[in-house]
Amino acid sequence: MFGALLLLALPSSAQGERAVYRCPGNLYTDQISAKEAQERGCKTLSGAPVTVVQGARPRPTPASGAVTGTAAPRGGEARIDPNEQKARDTDARRILEAELRKEEERLAQLQKELAQGEAERRGDERNYARYLERVNELKAAVARKEADVAALRRELAKLGAP
Repeated sequence: MFGALLLLALPSSAQGERAVYRCPGNLYTDQISAKEAQERGCKTLSGAPVTVVQGARPRPTPASGAVTGTAAPRGGEARIDPNEQKARDTDARRILEAELRKEEERLAQLQKELAQGEAERRGDERNYARYLERVNELKAAVARKEADVAALRRELAKLGAP
């Protein structure tokens, strides 16, 4: 009786123990032979079982142009009403311009602090290295702020003329 149970269990356990390989490009498979895995540079996974979850394909949404004011989807993408897009662009430009003004003001303030900071040493800076450290931090802050201002100007240039 015990031998029969053992024989019945053997094929199912051998079938469930196929080698799983991790190949370059994060590809996991058990559908190749050991020789193919070696040729491809795959490594055998051991230990925890591998679980594969199949993702569901997104279903196309029905045309909802009458409800939202957008045109029907074409080629997998929803088209936006030109007036709505123009309003979005105007809002984006206004936000970027406000950020640019704020960053330019902060840059001017940092440049002023740097000019004053280089001119005077504080009482707690008896050590020249501390003075240099503070001045270098101010210079780095100015450089970061200049980069921020330049990035905002590039974003505004992408939006084009108002």
